[in-house]
Amino acid sequence: MPFAPELRTHSQKVCTLYKKAMRNIEAYYVARNVVRYHQVILRAEFDKNRNVSDAKERRRLLWVGEHEMFLKATPLPPCKFAHSVGEAGGVAFERVVTPPDWVLDYWHPLEKAHFPEYFKKREARKCEYIQKWHLGQLY
Repeated sequence: MPFAPELRTHSQKVCTLYKKAMRNIEAYYVARNVVRYHQVILRAEFDKNRNVSDAKERRRLLWVGEHEMFLKATPLPPCKFAHSVGEAGGVAFERVVTPPDWVLDYWHPLEKAHFPEYFKKREARKCEYIQKWHLGQLY
């Protein structure tokens, strides 16, 4: 794979580092008051360097923070959120599948008779959509 530069701003990188550090603290300590204490200290560290305007110094501080995060990373896995996407692997991600709209086209007429107003409005919207599609007005 060819080299691709990371297209994130400095502030996005700092926010990511801050969030990782917060999650690391949550995974490392058990007692809530201890967690909160260390999170307040972490926030004070980030706020101390908030107004640094020199780009070179900001990059150096980011590198120092990432290095410190690497050294202090907990061996315990961080918490996983139930609906999280991707690598985090939430257990409830896409658990409930919402059926696509075209499934309603295959309902039996007796099933559609239970919701006459909805299907009347739906047919009108489908006709309007098809008409706009033929005129090229979609998107």
